[in-house]
Order: sequence, then C-alpha cells, then structure tokens
Amino acid sequence: MIREADITRSIVRYALRDLEEFSEVDVVVVGAGPSGLTASYYLCREGFRVLVLERRFSFGGGTGPGGNLLPRIVFQEEVLPLLNEFGVRYVKAAEGLYVANPAEAIAKLAVKALDAGVRVLFGAHVQDLIYRLSPLRVGGVVWVWTPVHDGGYHVDPLFTESKAVVDATGHEAEVISIASKKIPELGLVMRGERSAYADLSERVVVEHTGKVASGLYVTGMAVANVYGLPRMGPIFGGMLLSGKKVAELITKDLSSRK
Repeated sequence: MIREADITRSIVRYALRDLEEFSEVDVVVVGAGPSGLTASYYLCREGFRVLVLERRFSFGGGTGPGGNLLPRIVFQEEVLPLLNEFGVRYVKAAEGLYVANPAEAIAKLAVKALDAGVRVLFGAHVQDLIYRLSPLRVGGVVWVWTPVHDGGYHVDPLFTESKAVVDATGHEAEVISIASKKIPELGLVMRGERSAYADLSERVVVEHTGKVASGLYVTGMAVANVYGLPRMGPIFGGMLLSGKKVAELITKDLSSRK
C-alpha cells in the first residue's frame, strides 16, 4: 500500500540532504541556459562540484521559443564539434550556418551536464552575493525560492558558498548587476547591451567572456550587458563557445589555487 505520509517523508528526507550538500560547492552557475549548461558540463568533467541555480522551473533560458516562436535555432560552422559532442543533430541551412531544433538542443545539453554530475536546483532566485575582504573576492550566492521573490515576501534567504560564481543569466546579467550595486569595492560598471549585430556579437561575446572580479565570472549574453556589446540571437554558437571558454578559465584559476 502506498501511504501519503511515506511520499512526503521520502521527498523531505532526500531534498533536505540535497540542500545540505548545496550549502558549499566549488562553482555556482546562475542560469540553466545554453552557456550555463555548457560551462557546468565542462567544469564537472574536470572534477569540480558544480551547482546550477535556475530561477525558472525548466532548462533553456531563451532557447525554447526558437526564432520568434519558430522552432529552429542557428549555429555557425565553427561550433559543429561542440554540437557533435553534445549529440545535437543539425542541418546545413546556408553558407556556414546550420539549424537545429531548440527543444533537442537544450535537452541534449541538459542531459550531458547531468550525466557529467552537474547538480541543478530549479526555482532558485539569486538575490545577493557573498563576498570577502583581504583579499577582496566573491565567495558565493544568496538565494530564495522564486515564488518567494516573485510574491514580494520578506523571507530570509539561504547561502551557498563557492570558489567561483558564474553569471549565465542572459541579457540582464542579473548577478553582476547585483555585484556592481552592492559591492562597490569591486569597481564594476554595467555598460549595457547594445543593439543587434550578430556577426560582431558572436565574436566579441566570446572574446570578453571570463573573470570580472576575483571569484566572479560572466558567460553568454550576460557578457554583452557588462561590456556594452551588441546582442545576438537566435544564433547560439557564441553561447556554447562562451560557456566552454569560461569553464576553461575557471579550471585554470581554481587549479592554480590547489
């Protein structure tokens, strides 16, 4: 006989074990879009404990709607090795451009990350950061459940300490926006995302991906908001390349601290 009390006990017992484990990890990635999932996959593959916090209750960020609700997204030719690694199928659509199904792309990225050992917590809204002095660095995140945040309720948060925090929140660059306002010692200035220039953006977003302060990194479209770069979309190759690059940079930084 299935007992309702046992259902509740099972959920609470194992969920609380997860939350206890999530109190301290190596890397927190904020945002479960393409750049965040790519970064988390490569970091976990290097042996780091990685937690992805996603304020929504699903993977993908802005990937799912495709191009203006049309179910295709675009990748450039240089990204094909990554698509092959993640098992994403694609079709050549124009010279140097390939199309894929957004649902398949985000599902394959998510499965690859999860199979690598990435932990994901849905419905978690990052509302602040942990920081330390001497030396000045970001040391984790402060979060509440998304319904609590959206409802405007005053509820004290929970903390997750980490060696690195990655802003993969997309166009709004929510995490670095918090840091620029609440940790003035970091000297961060948000320059704001510029209008569309896909060819340029695909290149410069990857070029500017990386560390913005000790312990704090940026990847994907959040890069454009931080550095005043043009936006792109619905071309997603730069997202994957950016995620892979930030993982490589964090791996190098954290490995040098061991």
